[in-house]
Amino acid sequence: MKQHFSMLAAYNAWANGLIYDAAGELGDAALWEDAGVAFTSLGGTLNHILVADRIWLKRFTGQGDAPAALDTILFRDLPRLHEARRAEDDRIADYVAGLTSENLRGRFSYLTVSDMRTISQRLAPALAHFFNHQTHHRGQAHAALTRLSGKAPSLDLIAFQRNEAGRAFA
Repeated sequence: MKQHFSMLAAYNAWANGLIYDAAGELGDAALWEDAGVAFTSLGGTLNHILVADRIWLKRFTGQGDAPAALDTILFRDLPRLHEARRAEDDRIADYVAGLTSENLRGRFSYLTVSDMRTISQRLAPALAHFFNHQTHHRGQAHAALTRLSGKAPSLDLIAFQRNEAGRAFA
């Protein structure tokens, strides 16, 4: 499982880089335009992914900032948002690198953001959700990029595995 989660952490960073590079070709107005996706705009969706990652990493590690609302806008400036995204991707990779099989089989408890319930679950399924959530919303960011610019990069996991960055996981 650890190898699988290491692959997902590396894939996550790679895919985020592609999304942010493509978003960087848009102007600020397009970034915040209603694109008909969750969290309204590409900028809102990219902020949400970072917000959710920070919430989950706080749950997993007990460290870092965890915004109180899922629609928090951390950064309106794309370069600052991208810088924060890269730092969070590094933090994710470091966290996964430090996990053991025992950690992955273990349980943890956390408080939900949406309805303030305490949940206890095994770590491995929570990590699967964590990475799936990123992929889900990156798909929405991909749709927004396609709508706004007419093109978006391929984010397929197999494309990552066939790329130099992901070849070790193929």
